[in-house]
Amino acid sequence: MKILSPMATGNGAYILHKNIEQKIKGYSVLPFNPYRTLFPPLLLPLGRFKQVEIIHTTPDYGIFHWRNKIPLILTFHGFVLDEFIQRYSSLLQAIHYKTDLRWFTHLAISRAFQLTAVSQFTADLAKKELSFDGKIKVIYNGIDQHVFYPKKTKNNRKIQILFAGNLTQKKGVHWLLPIINRLNSNIEILYTNSSKKLNYLNHPRIRPLGRIAYQKMVDVYQQVDILLFPTVREGFGLVVAEAMACSLPVVASDCSSLPELIDHGKGGFLCPVGDVAAFAEKINLLADNAFLRNEMGEYNRVKVESKFTLDRMICEYKVLFEKTLDER
Repeated sequence: MKILSPMATGNGAYILHKNIEQKIKGYSVLPFNPYRTLFPPLLLPLGRFKQVEIIHTTPDYGIFHWRNKIPLILTFHGFVLDEFIQRYSSLLQAIHYKTDLRWFTHLAISRAFQLTAVSQFTADLAKKELSFDGKIKVIYNGIDQHVFYPKKTKNNRKIQILFAGNLTQKKGVHWLLPIINRLNSNIEILYTNSSKKLNYLNHPRIRPLGRIAYQKMVDVYQQVDILLFPTVREGFGLVVAEAMACSLPVVASDCSSLPELIDHGKGGFLCPVGDVAAFAEKINLLADNAFLRNEMGEYNRVKVESKFTLDRMICEYKVLFEKTLDER
């Protein structure tokens, strides 16, 4: 079995395809700089498809990797072509999503042998927005529970809340300041993905951690108390699943794929998108109750072990690839 996976670097989808590469013999990720998508013909990797039996990539630029007589499997890791997400996009991004990216996506799915998605929400949204009446198989992302695991070394100190993700409105970064202003004085918010403190997050209890290598994120999860995830859209929510594997309770937006991961009231709390008061209320509740934090964290660990493991994800993709070769 020889599978080629052309993937843009620097995102969660790339990490997941690299995980597949490590676990499935014959699977090879072909990385490319995401800036190449500014001129998509640069994505054509001439001479790299020799003896390839399957191509596995994403729908957005999948058409540029399609080859006649080689089955194309496309995985929706997210979706940005609908009207809602354009409220949180720049003007250029909105134009791009409405025009060429939508066209590229339609072309790709018309050539695809099989479509998959990382959550039921993403599958349903893609089918609706693209007027696609075929099947999109849901394969949830998987977490290596042996890498992401709980290691509590807590002592009497401030309650630390983690915000991990791109510092964009899509991730809800603009709500951090109004949230911290409603939190108890013994709570601080830590955020990743920046080498210095940002002016619009200027607050004595909001602290930057700088850029954290993916391999080091487990250390961060193990040292904090709660994950804060006020996003407006997630294809899956890899950060949430990683935090859950490390036995953290999660306070997140009640939107997109997140109810598929977080059981409200059991593994954390789901709040209306942008409802600063609701986020603050639930964080204060957890901060004041160590038993509840531990109980919810343990619940999340069990859920990851039962539903979101890396081994389960690899097994499902392996079955899909073998079935594709049989039906080719």
